Amino acid sequence: MEIRNNLEGLSSLLGLNATDLAASRAKNQNTSASALDTDHATLSSTASEMAQAAGQDGVRMEKVTEIKAALADGTYSVPASAVASKIVDSMLGEK
Repeated sequence: MEIRNNLEGLSSLLGLNATDLAASRAKNQNTSASALDTDHATLSSTASEMAQAAGQDGVRMEKVTEIKAALADGTYSVPASAVASKIVDSMLGEK
């Protein structure tokens, strides 16, 4: 699986050609600094709730650390049957 972290990767995903990409870059370079200063982001109530929940005692930090290490090593593995089971449970509204 290839993950691209650049504008060219995004443009290919969206089906844009090099001309569209160059025009977009030129337009962005001509944007004034004051326009950029007015940009802002807001979190949804769900994101706020998730952030609050992460700070509570329900998070098992040792488990999180263990999974992060396995992901970094490339050794994290989840059986396909477990994934399928969770998908079916989710669709049926079961926990």
